[in-house]
Amino acid sequence: MVSVLQNVAIDCADAYELARFWSRVTGRPLDPEDGPGDREVQVLLAEGPVLYFNQVPEAKTVKNRIHLCLRPETSREQEVERLLGLGATLVADHRSPDGTGWAVLADPEGNEFCVLRSASDRAAMAS
Repeated sequence: MVSVLQNVAIDCADAYELARFWSRVTGRPLDPEDGPGDREVQVLLAEGPVLYFNQVPEAKTVKNRIHLCLRPETSREQEVERLLGLGATLVADHRSPDGTGWAVLADPEGNEFCVLRSASDRAAMAS
């Protein structure tokens, strides 16, 4: 017997608004049954677990021990700029002049996530 990963739960102050941010990040819809003011809201990913946002009373105080890593369809640089435009902030820049590395961003509530190189970024380095 094994367990199946159902969702990735993210504690937050405003479940609906943070889910809307992640919906724009992933291009995936919110659960149609979720709405403003709901304390639990889900982003329905195309495959795999859902992103589950759970409203809690306490604020985030330390670095995430688990975080999401995104592999963009466009270049890493284009995706970082797009995400900054959606309201993310740059936390740490681990991009190297040779094109390797990643960028650490935070969502509007301070949850860290990484933006990795895209498949086209990696292919360009291999040639």
